[in-house]
Amino acid sequence: MSNTDTDNGTDNGGRAGAGRAVVVGGGLAGVTTALELADAGLRVTLLEGRPRLGGLAFSFKRGELTVDNGQHVYLRCCTAYRWFLDRVDGAALAPLQDRLDVPVLDVAHPRGPRLGRLRRSALPVPLHLAASLATYPHLSLAERAGVGRAALALRRLDPADPALDGIDFATWLGRYGQSPRTIEALWDLVGVATLNATADQSSLGLAAMVFKTGLLSENGAADIGWARVPLGDLHDTLAGKALAAAGVRTVLRARATAVSPVPEGGWRVDTEEESLDADTVVLAVPQREAHALLPAGALPDPDKLLDIGTAPILNVHVVYDRKVLKQPFFAALGSPVQWVFDRTDSSGLPDGGQYLALSQSVAQDDIDEPVSVLRHKYLPELERLLPAARGAKVRDFFVTRERTATFAPTPGVGRLRPGPRTDTPGLYLAGAWTATGWPATMESAVRSGLSAAHAALAALGRPREHPLQETA
Repeated sequence: MSNTDTDNGTDNGGRAGAGRAVVVGGGLAGVTTALELADAGLRVTLLEGRPRLGGLAFSFKRGELTVDNGQHVYLRCCTAYRWFLDRVDGAALAPLQDRLDVPVLDVAHPRGPRLGRLRRSALPVPLHLAASLATYPHLSLAERAGVGRAALALRRLDPADPALDGIDFATWLGRYGQSPRTIEALWDLVGVATLNATADQSSLGLAAMVFKTGLLSENGAADIGWARVPLGDLHDTLAGKALAAAGVRTVLRARATAVSPVPEGGWRVDTEEESLDADTVVLAVPQREAHALLPAGALPDPDKLLDIGTAPILNVHVVYDRKVLKQPFFAALGSPVQWVFDRTDSSGLPDGGQYLALSQSVAQDDIDEPVSVLRHKYLPELERLLPAARGAKVRDFFVTRERTATFAPTPGVGRLRPGPRTDTPGLYLAGAWTATGWPATMESAVRSGLSAAHAALAALGRPREHPLQETA
């Protein structure tokens, strides 16, 4: 067992009478919960089964490289994740674009590869995207006009309407005249990356949340941000420092084995090494782990958690002996390749080469393929997309696989996602899979942690101002 911070005595930061809380899980949801509870004066112990914090957004060493397990981005509208970055003093390490600008390369066009861009202007919503759509070369004139009609209809939807949860996004798009090409070249281009599902497999409620919030709420809502350092620097190193400064006792390599109510009141959390007593327990772990730890009576139908499906993400990593991509990232059409990011600087690659990371969502067909098969599939595709790669030597090729990267945003999933409160006082749930209204993103994870912490504090009679005004 490894402790990144030791217990500081009988209370948190010397504050007598503070309540005791145990947070199970050290991903973004758990770290957020622990920070909020500690900032409110509770004595908090954070348990994480892995040897690091960060959950599924982490880094590891491969020779000279520091590798992210997958490419993670966020948008300007992700106010909770931006709060998290500020809270751990990491905002400067994951800056946002000044203005949305996404290069989109189609290599299947009959007249040869064509480059388009999705970018915004300074005009108010929805005119901020009008010029970009009007000149978007991957759609016909009629298809571009149709996008505008669908966008206006989408703007009128309420993502929180339960009726939208049971409809798939593709069916709704079809009602508004969106062609298969429009879905492929625009709606799925964005939706696959944010929902980890194609339109036909996505709840309209979640799709409406993504597009309405990201593209139709504020002018700069969809500006993209990503870490210019390894994710571990943010979600492990800086998060660990913030937890320690807040007085949280963080215990790594400590997996919770049981969560039990104590007859005289409160809770007991068991690990292989110790038993912890607490007034408040937050389970900030994936839904199947939460199901295994929930005591009887905590949820009316706990097996609903097992009905929340999962979806994989594959990341393909290629190191070339020279620079083959000039842009920091681009999206692809007409190719199995989806999104390509330059991770050269953040990985610490020595001078002279370039390290590209391919983020492949909806990866059910590829997730279990051998590396040799994936190499044969993706290297020729990169040469189609990037002519400079045709003469470059591949120094390294490897993949990272997250078989349960996200919950599957299928129609009907909304009724399966529980809120932060359980039916048992003092026990709460957090995680991107809980009922945040968002798909399985870093934003959803942080929002869930804030919701769980504030529900716990309200029950303890210690209400605290919510850091996000719109959810207060």
